[in-house]
Amino acid sequence: MTRPLAIFRRAAEGAAMVLGLGLLAVICLTWTPFAMVLGPLLPQPIGKRIGRRAIQTGFRLYVELLQLLCGCRFDLKALDELAHRPGPMILVANHPSLLDAVLLVSHLPNAVCIMKALLMHNLFLGAGARMARYIVNDAPLPMIRSAIAELRDGARLIIFPEGTRTSELPVGPCAATAGVIAARAGVPVDVIVIEMSSPYLGKHWPLTRPPQLPLHVRVRHAGQMHIATADAQRFGTDVRDALARTLRTAPETAGHAAINEEVNGHG
Repeated sequence: MTRPLAIFRRAAEGAAMVLGLGLLAVICLTWTPFAMVLGPLLPQPIGKRIGRRAIQTGFRLYVELLQLLCGCRFDLKALDELAHRPGPMILVANHPSLLDAVLLVSHLPNAVCIMKALLMHNLFLGAGARMARYIVNDAPLPMIRSAIAELRDGARLIIFPEGTRTSELPVGPCAATAGVIAARAGVPVDVIVIEMSSPYLGKHWPLTRPPQLPLHVRVRHAGQMHIATADAQRFGTDVRDALARTLRTAPETAGHAAINEEVNGHG
């Protein structure tokens, strides 16, 4: 690639990054004042339903805009298939990027996330998350009880068992929390694998660094795990093995090589 062409390409990638992040901020901030007013006023079941539908709709719009304007290519057919399945479900996924929750929520109706308590006070996400009655992870027992109650109400519970973005390839250490919830609620765990052509917005990726475009993201359904009470405490090891096996079957691409270099280079 000639130098002028390379400069143009990097400029285009930088512009796409700024546009993509700006679109997310606009979508979140557009809903925030409505969530701040409606959240306390509406009865909890109605507010929760409206809040989750609004977040799904906003994130779905964002994903479409990323594909249309920002050089992103998403293969989310596996999520569409899960969305048509009736009843409650627990979905666990690896966590390579800040985009992960956006992608899952955008295609799953009545989705509820377990999230850090700090995000409940975030300017962009806090009001919407509170109205949607997302679950905070600051106290284990209340978190588990809330998750079970949501499942009994038919929700799709999204958990990233690594607890943070992936820092150790192919997937970092995983907690047993989802297994404990699954065993107590009697709901199987669906294992979701997220594959990216670039480590964009990963653990060691600066927010101001553009991705290499086009950015390809594929979501795969790796199978279902039925968790007995006796097996719940070893769920972290079992799900890490399941995620790692599926990730290792992905074709080796320049993007995967970049992810390896990015993570290993930052130890």
